[in-house]
Amino acid sequence: MNVGILLITHGNIGAVLLQSATDVLGVCPLSTSTISAAPGCDPERVLTYARQAAEEMDCGDGVLVLTDMYGATPSNIACRLRELHDVRVVSGLNLPMLIRVLNYPDLDLDDLMHKAVTGGRDGVLICNTEGVPNAE
Repeated sequence: MNVGILLITHGNIGAVLLQSATDVLGVCPLSTSTISAAPGCDPERVLTYARQAAEEMDCGDGVLVLTDMYGATPSNIACRLRELHDVRVVSGLNLPMLIRVLNYPDLDLDDLMHKAVTGGRDGVLICNTEGVPNAE
């Protein structure tokens, strides 16, 4: 399998997370690309770049699009890519999510999408439970 990973985020969040994940893993085992939806950007123009990137990255196994916050411009752009063949979109991008995805380069698109969701969710923890009600 060779699923492409496209990060569409506010500012340089995607690029920084990708660099951090690559630093942690020592390698980036999947084809990746980042697109910034800067404040005041033209969403249609960013969508054009995102479509082009997704089409270039799809080697037949699809593209997983990760975006930082549901309902915001990067997410809205990402969701419009679902019209393309074999594109899945997951919002809530964080470092644990990205590392989980990159740790499973041989999974198919749907399984990788589920790894993204579980990695992102399971990476959010309360670290100090003393004095925090219902933190167990």
